[in-house]
Amino acid sequence: MAVDYVHGYSERESRRLDDQAGTLAALLHRGTSYPAGSRVLEVGCGVGAQTVHLVGSSPGARITAVDVSAESLALAREKVAVRHPGAEVDWCHADLFDLPFPEASFDHLFVCFVLEHLPDPARALGILRRLLRPGGTVTVIEGDHGSVLLHPDSAHARAAVDCLVRLQAAAGGDALLGRRLEPLLTGAGYTGVAVRPRTVYADRTVPDLVKGFTRDTFTAMVESVREEALAAGLTTGADWDRGIAGLHRTAEDGGTFLYTFFKAVAVNPPGGGAAPA
Repeated sequence: MAVDYVHGYSERESRRLDDQAGTLAALLHRGTSYPAGSRVLEVGCGVGAQTVHLVGSSPGARITAVDVSAESLALAREKVAVRHPGAEVDWCHADLFDLPFPEASFDHLFVCFVLEHLPDPARALGILRRLLRPGGTVTVIEGDHGSVLLHPDSAHARAAVDCLVRLQAAAGGDALLGRRLEPLLTGAGYTGVAVRPRTVYADRTVPDLVKGFTRDTFTAMVESVREEALAAGLTTGADWDRGIAGLHRTAEDGGTFLYTFFKAVAVNPPGGGAAPA
């Protein structure tokens, strides 16, 4: 199934994903490590921004990384080779909805910033559950653009963020998906679902977060869809520029920015029946 990735596949987007992963590694990967010899499937690995952290925290695990983009997969392979020379990762070019693995092939699944781009995330979770052994775990991480809090507040900045939300919806995704993780996982047949917020708060006392997240991750992500927002008639050039200026203002002295990610862990129940089609 073709997926319209709203952020595109540019070199700039690749850098943004790396900035995001590096800045948020401690926040998002805390508590995630897999035993030596366990079989781990990372779905939608993209350019390997998260893969390098999975390999680093679980050096003995047998990781298989899958992505629908051959170009992204090549970048991921190169990135892991540089960061973790000698690491053994199996790379697979495939569509999430048509994966070439037998049932119960993996002990653990890792799905980060993928479901938000899919037109049918519930179906995706059901398909993935078939690949997970009974008793195996799934970890899902998603953001939620509705969680943004700004100071100074700016109606234009919030409108610019909403443009991204609307563009992603038009492409078949859901930029507000983080709040839906529990019902999605439960509906797909997983049990023991535990969802916890992972909040990023940045002000001048944490300059690395101001640069790495407020500026280089979130604001850069919104800025990247300017032409699409204008072409869709969602905003005007003047209003867009005011919105981006408002986002940048939160990264200056006296500004603050808050965003919440949601991290879910769940289990494929033994004898839990067939996963939804």
